[in-house]
Amino acid sequence: MERNAAQQITTWGSITQAITDFGLLVKFKLTLMVLFSALISYAIAGGGQVTAFGMTVLAMGGFLVTGAANTLNQVLERDYDRLMTRTANRPVAAGRMSVSTAVLWAGMMALFGITLLSLFNPLTGFLGMLSLISYAFIYTPLKRSTPLAVVVGAVPGALPLVIGCTAFDGVMTTTAWMLFTIQFLWQFPHFWAVAWLADEDYKKAGFYMLPSRNGEQNETTGLLSFFFCLLMIVNAGIGYWTGFSGAFASVVLAGINAYFAFRSWQLYRECSRGAARRQMFASFLHLPLSLMVILLDKI
Repeated sequence: MERNAAQQITTWGSITQAITDFGLLVKFKLTLMVLFSALISYAIAGGGQVTAFGMTVLAMGGFLVTGAANTLNQVLERDYDRLMTRTANRPVAAGRMSVSTAVLWAGMMALFGITLLSLFNPLTGFLGMLSLISYAFIYTPLKRSTPLAVVVGAVPGALPLVIGCTAFDGVMTTTAWMLFTIQFLWQFPHFWAVAWLADEDYKKAGFYMLPSRNGEQNETTGLLSFFFCLLMIVNAGIGYWTGFSGAFASVVLAGINAYFAFRSWQLYRECSRGAARRQMFASFLHLPLSLMVILLDKI
């Protein structure tokens, strides 16, 4: 009896660990954020008139492609992940999952994910493949070479919003371009705030992600973040001028961007972890709030 109980506990523990490791492998929380972007842009493109079937296929395809990209990222960076506290427990870095197993998972997720996205139209499938390749095989290797990797990474980072639009429309529209621009610009103050807080950890692995000379923590990060927030305010005006958003929505978006700019200005003035943390939390609020405003405007 005791031996059976012990075996059951061991088996359940192994299953639980496997599920946990899969979540770590695909970066579950990050993947959910990507899915949110794709699904809400799909709803924006359709003016809220979308089907549950379409949303489900997009969610499954987006999850698999994003999971594949994140898995390949961990395979390629496994030696560096071991050096950082926040990533040392990832399954490949920790040795709980072999490289071959992780690559097999990535291959299967990529195949089925891109196939599901292609059910909408060829353009959506192509963009899914472009997102995966640019993130895993261009952005990931560049991270140890130059802080400009952030610029490259912002492209696949913004593609989920485009994928959501093309899944509904089948072509690149003004809405797709505007949503791409919003998330592309947003990523700079967002990521630099995160990089400021994780700076010590990043440097252990040889990543210099901040935009200042030699990747040091100084006022350059806050100033450049502030600059990109100003570009987002301008972008809100362009949205109204092109007919992408109405007058009220454009004003609200400009206000949201202005608050983000204020937090970035604080980082420029203070150069402190507290200011970086406030900028990071402002970024978490900024994107979903902006997208919800746009969706309500379209509806």
